[in-house]
Order: sequence, then C-alpha cells, then structure tokens
Amino acid sequence: MTITAFGTDGWRWLHEPAAWSATDGVVEATTRPDSDFWRTTHYGFIRDNGHVLGRDVEGDFTLTATFSGAYRDLYDQAGVMLRLDEENWVKTGIELVDGVRQLSAVVTRGVSDWSVVPLPAAPASVTLAVERRGDTVTVRYGLDGGEPATMLRLAYFPPDVGVLAGVMCASPDGSGFTARFEEVAFR
Repeated sequence: MTITAFGTDGWRWLHEPAAWSATDGVVEATTRPDSDFWRTTHYGFIRDNGHVLGRDVEGDFTLTATFSGAYRDLYDQAGVMLRLDEENWVKTGIELVDGVRQLSAVVTRGVSDWSVVPLPAAPASVTLAVERRGDTVTVRYGLDGGEPATMLRLAYFPPDVGVLAGVMCASPDGSGFTARFEEVAFR
C-alpha cells in the first residue's frame, strides 16, 4: 500500500509502527517495543524490525528531514535510513544513550558498526541531510532549525542500486516512544 506523506505519494512502511499519522506535512509514529535495526557486532544478535517510512529511490539524491522525539528509554532512536537490503544499510539520527541524546550513525555491510557524538544539550529538533553520490553516503546535521552543514559521517554504500530511503524510528529496549518528522524532502 502506498501512502501520501510530506506532500507526495509513493511512501510505504517497512515494519509499520504501533501507531502513526500523516497530516499537514508531518508524520508522527509510535514505535513498537523491541524494534531495531542491528546485525551481530558486539551484541551477537540480528534485529531487522525497526520502522521505516520510505520511498524507493534510484541514483544520486539528498534526503533531508527534520525530526524530534519523546525519547525516554535506552536506545530510543529516530532519524533517516537508506536501505538496500537486510545486510546493507545506513541509519542515522538521535539515539538516547546513557540518558543523553546523541547523534548516531550505524553503517551495516553484513555486520553493523556504530558511532555516536554527544550533544552539548538536548536539541528541540535535528535536521539531517543524507547525500548519496556514487559509492558514498555523506551525513550532515544541524540542530534546532540550523542548516545541516556539520559532517557526521562519510561511508561507502553500494552504487548503482535502488534503495528504500526515508525516516526511521525504533525502541530496542524501551516500551515505545513517539517521533515526529517534518520538512522531509528529496532533491
């Protein structure tokens, strides 16, 4: 089923969340408990049941999204995801780690890696720009309405293949939380 969201058609859920709404260019989603995207590294498990509202996209593009969340439990997360398949993807956004909202990026090529950057304060919102060019994904961010100009991550991503690209949220350890996405666009 295709969904109209952010002023355009063609969106679809990969693992629909517990509840969601799409109105006036805003999507709110409430995650299911025990939802995540992760492959093996450190924890020894594979989870592929987080929530992505995405579009099928070919070639080079930049996806921008502004989001916020009512983060409360360890690893509650929201942001953006580019997904080739269950073993090749990039997710990036805010993740609650040890009670602190941190910028997070996970790149998975068979196994997941994870990096975080602590924020000086909990921003009201984050804007990400995830650019795919050739074999590279570059993640930039801005806080509280700021332009996404600061680079968080540059990573390899397989070129010349279509991907599911969109917004994501998950609650690996918590009971679920609500994330809000707005100003989501491709260029």
